[in-house]
Formats: sequence, C-alpha cells, structure tokens
Amino acid sequence: MNDLRTPRLRLRAIDADEAARILAGVAGPDDAWAPDFPFEGDRVAVGAFARRAAESGEQRPFSHYVIASLADGLIIGGIGFRGHPTNGRVEVGYGLVPSARGRGYAAEALSALLALAHEHGASVVEAATTPNNVASQRTLERAGFHVVGTDERLIHFEVALTTTH
Repeated sequence: MNDLRTPRLRLRAIDADEAARILAGVAGPDDAWAPDFPFEGDRVAVGAFARRAAESGEQRPFSHYVIASLADGLIIGGIGFRGHPTNGRVEVGYGLVPSARGRGYAAEALSALLALAHEHGASVVEAATTPNNVASQRTLERAGFHVVGTDERLIHFEVALTTTH
C-alpha cells in the first residue's frame, strides 16, 4: 500500500518492527523522529495497534500511520483506525508531538484518513475527545466531524463519508 500524501504531510502505515521501536522509544537508524516523538499518546495508540495486529493479523488499510512533515521529513505524530469497520463504521484517533501542534496538521491528516476510509467502504468515521481538549474538538470540526453525544468522560464525534471526502 502506498503512503498517503497531503500538501504538507506524508502518512505511512507502520509495521510490527516500527511499532516495537515506537513503544520502546528508540529510533532505528532510518527513523527520522522529531525530538519530542514519540510522546505518551503515540505509545498508547501504537500499543493498541500492535495488540490488534497480533490478535487479528494485517490491519491495512485500517492501520496506524506515522505522520511526517514533508518540509523536513521528521515524524511528528501518528494517526490511525481503531480496528476495521463494523457495519460501515470505524473509529479514528490521532496525536501530534507538542512541537507540531497548532498548525492544522491533524485536520490535514484526518482528511487523508477520511478519504482512505471512504475508498475502502466505510460510511461513518467516529472519534472522541475529552471535554477539556478544545484543540482536538476544533480539529475534528475542521475535518467535518460533528458532535453526536457526550458521556461523563468524552465528547463523541462522527462524520458521514460522502464523495467529498
């Protein structure tokens, strides 16, 4: 499977070896990590991806992707699906290192993932964030998501995929 590209980013699906390096926080000789990569959110997401892959096998295209800046080639975060679609619905999660936040990269990466999900048969993409994470809420809204509910811990968002994603 080819990398996903946006005007400023390259998203590349990780494999088990790269997942292990991210979980250990030890870059390999060919890894170009931003100085603050990986952060705790990366490790949590990659750990969940690694468990799914170990249990269910190949996850692509509903995989975990590292996000690299095209400007300098550094990996600045991750984005991915939380499993394969069920009844056309799939959940996503994402995170950027602190040094890359506030530049619209997450919404740009989300748009690429939405197009991929649509291309592979998903009809709705879900996401959730904590009530105090206003930046993530705005990111989801910029990518076309809308609030569908709240509970004691999270605000739940979704977007219906159309030919525009």
